[in-house]
Amino acid sequence: MSYRIVNARIVNEGAVVEEDLSIAGGRIAGIGAAGRDGATVVDAGGAWLLPGMIDDQVHFREPGLEHKATIATESRAAVAGGVTSFLEMPNCRPQTVTAEALEDKHARAAAGSMANWGFYLGATNDNLEAVKAVDRHRACGIKVFMGSSTGNMLVDDERTLEGIFANAPLLVATHCEHTPTILANEARARERYGEEIPFSEHPRIRSVEACHRSSSLAVELARRHGARLHVLHLTTARELALFEPGDLAGKRITAEACVHHLFFDDSAYPTLGARVKCNPAIKSAADRDALWAAVNDGRIDVIATDHAPHTVEEKARPYTAAPAGLPLVQHALLVLFEQVRSGRCPVATVVEKTAHAPARLFDIRDRGFIREGYWADLVLVDPTAGSCDEPILAKCGWSPFSGFPFSARVRATWVNGELRYRDGRFLPGVGGHALEFDR
Repeated sequence: MSYRIVNARIVNEGAVVEEDLSIAGGRIAGIGAAGRDGATVVDAGGAWLLPGMIDDQVHFREPGLEHKATIATESRAAVAGGVTSFLEMPNCRPQTVTAEALEDKHARAAAGSMANWGFYLGATNDNLEAVKAVDRHRACGIKVFMGSSTGNMLVDDERTLEGIFANAPLLVATHCEHTPTILANEARARERYGEEIPFSEHPRIRSVEACHRSSSLAVELARRHGARLHVLHLTTARELALFEPGDLAGKRITAEACVHHLFFDDSAYPTLGARVKCNPAIKSAADRDALWAAVNDGRIDVIATDHAPHTVEEKARPYTAAPAGLPLVQHALLVLFEQVRSGRCPVATVVEKTAHAPARLFDIRDRGFIREGYWADLVLVDPTAGSCDEPILAKCGWSPFSGFPFSARVRATWVNGELRYRDGRFLPGVGGHALEFDR
């Protein structure tokens, strides 16, 4: 189907221009060019037209944890939030630590994902040969949990870490927290509180020191071996000194921040409790402000979600039993546009960190920019329409943002040139493709 989007403010490659845009054959056919006969006209009414968000860190829980989420349910929530492509993590059941498990996830996504997809191969202490042999066109990167995780995915063997950083044929994406430090902090909290540890202790248990000790090791390994390293979900001001400011081009070591760490601070724990319990922990307002400074000076290269849903019943447990993770894809762009409205960053920076940079970092072909010939993965955002208490589309049915009066609203989302979401409802079709990589 062909479309003509008129009266749009296109935000792309550092500029905002008032132009029309044509879509045909799934791709961007023209910017400011004459319309095509028979095209469906969508009047943007002056709203922002952006390349869809490429979320480089999600947990969609399939296979094995479908009571929390599925690729189908979470990709729908993503599209409603303007996320048109996602890169999904390996800590499901079974874990994505073999070529066979990777292919199984591709098949599952092909059967029901509304958004485009890519998958990480997970590293363990004993699958170094699978990491070395990974198909560079079937995995987006290698995920290394250098902090506590599920099952056997904590990689804490020094020889294995050396082998991964020396031999990984793809970008290495790391979760950096030092488990022995966390366990010592938790033991002290138990001595003080017993089994009634308050959620406000979470950023002290998963402390600044735990984060920095692990992320500094990852950076040291990457520098020594010349590896491409992407440190996920930074949360502390101290860690930012490990990274260089400036444009992504030419960097071998990059960093990501997530929307919840850019929005909340530790004052949220008394009211939201488990609903803001995530790993690494949300920390102080000073840490959050430092992250924003790093977004603007380029030490933070990518903004993502770490979407990681759990059921309401699981989140109702006490601190030590409540799982960490939040559902975020539906509200990520709205959170960021709140920051645009408050003056923390320009809208062009949001587009750079959520679309351009992940496309460049992961070598994603023909996506992440509004360019003629690129796939038409687009989102239309009205910065003044407002949205509050719209239905929660993640399977878990809750959000830490419930009741927040966002000033912006996602009006429409196109995936591969097909209009899949408009004004609060989904249009027929699935629509997602496997991402292709220029490697």
